[in-house]
Amino acid sequence: MASGTWTTQNKVRPGVYVNIESAPKALGTLGDRGVVSIPLLLSWGEPKTVITVEAGEDTRHKLGYPIADESLSLIGEALKRAGKLLVYRVNTGTKAAATSGSLTVTAKWGGIRGNDLAIVVAKNIEDENLFDVKTMLKGELVHSQTVSAISELASNEWVTFEGTGELAATAGVPLAGGANGTATVQDYLDYLTAIELQDFNTIALPSTDIALKAAFASFAKRLRDDEGKKIQVVLENYPSADYEGVISVKNGVILDNGSALSAAQATAWVAGATAGADVNESLTYAAYDGAVDASPRYTNSQIIAALQAGELVFTANNGRAVVEQDINSLTSFTPEKGKAFSKNRVIRVLDAASNDLVRIFSNFYLGKVPNNDDGRNLLKGECINYLTTLQNISAIQSFDGQTDIAVTAGAEADVTVIDLAVQPVDSIEKIYTTITVR
Repeated sequence: MASGTWTTQNKVRPGVYVNIESAPKALGTLGDRGVVSIPLLLSWGEPKTVITVEAGEDTRHKLGYPIADESLSLIGEALKRAGKLLVYRVNTGTKAAATSGSLTVTAKWGGIRGNDLAIVVAKNIEDENLFDVKTMLKGELVHSQTVSAISELASNEWVTFEGTGELAATAGVPLAGGANGTATVQDYLDYLTAIELQDFNTIALPSTDIALKAAFASFAKRLRDDEGKKIQVVLENYPSADYEGVISVKNGVILDNGSALSAAQATAWVAGATAGADVNESLTYAAYDGAVDASPRYTNSQIIAALQAGELVFTANNGRAVVEQDINSLTSFTPEKGKAFSKNRVIRVLDAASNDLVRIFSNFYLGKVPNNDDGRNLLKGECINYLTTLQNISAIQSFDGQTDIAVTAGAEADVTVIDLAVQPVDSIEKIYTTITVR
């Protein structure tokens, strides 16, 4: 008996022809958020490259220190709320090194962390012709190998070995000469070139340099307006950006360990929290994790002036530092961009819709679905499903799939035009109450 699948009813042989397929359902879903990026001066790690750090990951091999170390404090701040960090080391530094006889040992990366390394060479207790070569980091063993000669030594995550000849036992040869070096404006511009190729939600610039802030603001505007990549950058004291893609942080906070973070340093937390916030979530009155006060504090009139200027400001609230209002730097409102565009919750919804629809269309529709009534109806159904998902989580409201979206043929055979209307939901931020005494 013949069998198989069928497309049209044109089979010649008698038989049973069966198609197995899934019930129709939407292909796209709401994309994940939570990816933040920061360019940093670091004491260890591969320079001039994007290094991915997941929340909760052991950072020692990538960045030289555990995440709780003071040198990685801004990485820790960013990952208090974000799920993933794309860190870029803008400095190269000088590599620490040491020489013992014919053996030269060099730190894998430049920076002062290399000065914490040492090499111990000892006779192997089982074979006197062999040597145990141990790489130590501040007295802790991080790598060990057993060889008979220098030429057999293999580099590891911490050091490289060079030389020939016999090994000589030594109680410890410390590496020295490692330095962090500095970074130039061009190093930060190189970061922007590198990070543009990655997928992320926000960038923090922990710098007060006015030229860098202008460059990062321009970068955000180009990606959002020209490339269609909806991201936000977080800068300190830069309300002159006057743009929904730039968040300007006015002040810093005091942490529960007594350390004070400046506005520039607080950009790391703001960018991480913004990246990690859901599309239906506002950071208004959100507490800065682990902070006990704002630094500096401002008066009521100063806070009002900051908000009107488009600045995100921290205020003190019952032993905490909270975000007074989750806003960006946009203050020049127009009929096309009203006041709602200054609210980051609204921007998150609009950005998510833009980014997600681009992803869904690119993955499942472009070049794959015919541009006819059936294909356009399929595309319309996809949009309706996605927007209904947003409505179900209170990210948008009042969406009507019958009246708020139209998918039509364009001027050319390969063009489809989508017109849709959405109403983002904002959070309750002001409650006016009247109490009548009877």
